[in-house]
Amino acid sequence: SGVIPSLKANGHEYFGQWFPKYDPKINDAITGPVEEFLTGDSSLGYEEAKAGEEFIRIGVGAVKKPEEKVYQRFKTYDIVDGGKWTVKKGADWIEFTHDLGNHNGYAYRYTKRLALAKGGKAGMTIHHTLKNTGKKPIRTDQYNHNFFMLDGEPTGPDAIVTFPFELKAARPVPADLAEIQGRTITYKKELQPRQTVMAELSGFGGTAADYDIKIENRKTGAAVRIQGDRPISKIVYWSIRPTLCPEAYVALDVAPGKETKWAYTYTFYDAKK
Repeated sequence: SGVIPSLKANGHEYFGQWFPKYDPKINDAITGPVEEFLTGDSSLGYEEAKAGEEFIRIGVGAVKKPEEKVYQRFKTYDIVDGGKWTVKKGADWIEFTHDLGNHNGYAYRYTKRLALAKGGKAGMTIHHTLKNTGKKPIRTDQYNHNFFMLDGEPTGPDAIVTFPFELKAARPVPADLAEIQGRTITYKKELQPRQTVMAELSGFGGTAADYDIKIENRKTGAAVRIQGDRPISKIVYWSIRPTLCPEAYVALDVAPGKETKWAYTYTFYDAKK
């Protein structure tokens, strides 16, 4: 829900098709600030489900678990029950609601609302509500891929990504391609096809103040600030030539009959002004 193929602000383009071929069964064939829920290294109910039974992909529905030893993160699983989708919209907002009935004790109502900033400001907020309508607790993390394509420029020395805390990488990034120093990620050269800069980052604290990420292109001036209203639970940074993606996770724990809310606010600006 809420896939954005194009978003223009202040004369800049922020998203676009960064992959070579579209196919709904290809994991990467998606654009804009799209999101995923993960429970540990798999998905909700996966570990307890037997082969042939269902587990849950929030925002997708119930899918069938095949005969396999471990969860396949980028595999397309067969949908058993896609649930019910309801869409509402206004002049400056659109809201998607996904209802999924009981599957092995799990059920939910998930609402995602994209709203443009008021007063002519260049921004938007993605509001989320997850209500547990099942019998089992829902414990999961959620993050946004983002998939930024700032004015269609390739990832390289003109790009800079800034966090509000000192960054620590679990493993060094390729030294000839990029550098993580202090609070920033910068590039030493323009990434070529099949080159990747990726890192799991730490250094964030236990408050939402650290969910404050800025991405700028110093050549065109296209820039965006992302702020979350929950503490970060994990950060994965991923970039290739056409796109760069800071992916900050938040932890969700929803008891049966309860609901939780969270939001991400995007402010688009021109770094040259």
